[in-house]
Amino acid sequence: MFTGIITDIGTVRSVEQRGDLKLIIGCGYDMDSVDMGASISCSGACLTVVDKGADWFSVDVSQETVSKTAPGLWTDGARLNLERALRVGDEIGGHIVTGHVDAVADVTRAEEKGGSIDLTIEAPRALGGGIAAKGSICLDGVSLTVNEVEDAGDITRFTVNLIPHTADHTTLGGIAAGRKLNLEIDVLARYLKRMAEARA
Repeated sequence: MFTGIITDIGTVRSVEQRGDLKLIIGCGYDMDSVDMGASISCSGACLTVVDKGADWFSVDVSQETVSKTAPGLWTDGARLNLERALRVGDEIGGHIVTGHVDAVADVTRAEEKGGSIDLTIEAPRALGGGIAAKGSICLDGVSLTVNEVEDAGDITRFTVNLIPHTADHTTLGGIAAGRKLNLEIDVLARYLKRMAEARA
């Protein structure tokens, strides 16, 4: 489990194809405090530490993960939002995030408003029931608050604001229309949505 509060920005140092992808990710974490087998959220995808060094860790990225996440993340030089797994007793500054990507969403508008960046995002309509105004959403591992939401045909369109701190301390700074993002709906909304579908 994670909270969507980014604690470091990592950089992919190398990519090796071995059936699955093997990535080495440079980071600023004290790797002595990171156990082998630990989970780290990498731009919203929960990945397992399989090797590590003083300022890096290695993960295996399955073809399933590659196929279900935003393009360009698992390439040499890519910057990733990092968050270590939540520990019992930690402050939950964002919301409960599982690190399981529900879909790839599209940024259709990015407009500066009063120092913040106002984003319009489009997601598959199948997830629309799990996206609510003033609810939480996770984009590339970042916990954000939904401002407005509307369903239109086969898409659900919603808006979020990036405050300067978020833009400066995540990979979302400088975001523009056309960017694709890993999206995870709120875990409570996911289960409520599934319960409603099962009853129908």
